[in-house]
Amino acid sequence: MRTLRTLMTAVLASAGLLGLAGTAVADSPSPGASADAEAAAPTEAGTSFRTATAIKPDQRATAHASTGDYLYWVLPVDAGQRATVKAKVTLPQAARHGTATWQLDVYDGLRRRQACTYGAQSRKAAQDAGSVELSCTLRTVRAWAEPWANDPLPGSYYIRLTVTDLRKDDLGLPIRAEVDATTADTGGAHAVDGSLAAPLVPGAGTATPQPEESSAPGTSAALGEPDGGWSSGWWSDRWIWTAVGGLLAALAGIAGYRFTRGSGRPSQVPPGA
Repeated sequence: MRTLRTLMTAVLASAGLLGLAGTAVADSPSPGASADAEAAAPTEAGTSFRTATAIKPDQRATAHASTGDYLYWVLPVDAGQRATVKAKVTLPQAARHGTATWQLDVYDGLRRRQACTYGAQSRKAAQDAGSVELSCTLRTVRAWAEPWANDPLPGSYYIRLTVTDLRKDDLGLPIRAEVDATTADTGGAHAVDGSLAAPLVPGAGTATPQPEESSAPGTSAALGEPDGGWSSGWWSDRWIWTAVGGLLAALAGIAGYRFTRGSGRPSQVPPGA
């Protein structure tokens, strides 16, 4: 029994260390990565899906534009990740003639508008407001879904920022937009069986994906992918806990057998029988 307890303790300790290690690796960004992202952050935005400016997670993009413009960015989101997009619009200091309603929309690789689980996706800015902030947290991206479903799938996600309600007198006033997106790994709790043949990025339906035009030189939406590449979709931390559970079940079976087998010979049977 002492050996059995030792084995069970070792298994539980190993499982705990695996969980802590996975969490530490996922939650500990490298110092150099954030510095490089800030240094290479784009300073322009596209004006359509085809010219969307490519950005990376944890990268703050900025753009100077005019009130009434449609601003587009695109970033990669992989299976098992939950993306949160935030935007801040610095409004012009010139006298404005009324309120303005700003809206932040996110579309997947099929250009389907994705619903926000929470966040202020649309906000009205007062006539004298200096800025307005918006946010949208998407559902967890699935590795695979039924054709009829509207589930978010891995690939390119387009961010669109624009004003939806504005007096005509205020059109064309200069603004400054800031956009940043973060992704969080949700773990095996949201993992599903199956995977797409290819992530939903521009050109994925052709034999040789063709990069599309981008408003920022050297940054193509088709070339954007998560750090470390796209996941295959079959691996998740559920495999670790499945293996640990199987091992614990085997140890429990051995313990039950040892408890119930007895001495191996009934006490009422004579030794010489």
